[in-house]
Amino acid sequence: QVQLVESGGGLVQAGGSLRLSCAASGLTFGAYAMGWFRQAPGNEREFVAASRWSGLSTYYADSVKGRFTISRDNAKNMVYLQMNSLKAEDTAVYYCGASANMNDPTALTNVRHWGQGTQVTVSS
Repeated sequence: QVQLVESGGGLVQAGGSLRLSCAASGLTFGAYAMGWFRQAPGNEREFVAASRWSGLSTYYADSVKGRFTISRDNAKNMVYLQMNSLKAEDTAVYYCGASANMNDPTALTNVRHWGQGTQVTVSS
């Protein structure tokens, strides 16, 4: 049974930082591109960041480029999202996703497994 469990969300002031973690189990971790996605109230879920299996190829949404950093530890089956210079518009539920399509790890339709999400709230 595949499980993706996110942690690290919370309430932070604008300009602050948070680090999200996602622990994966029940899958061949290195065979998946791992990504972070988010969904704000009233909005559709959107891509935030993704990393191919090696961690050397990373992708970011324009809205977070330069502020967020995705990383993964294949030995520990973990993926992280370091979020700096947070803004109120970053407020959302953040989801970890595992995609078997290495060619386009940014597409929500390629995500095969989802975590339950963790709430990030940025106060202005």
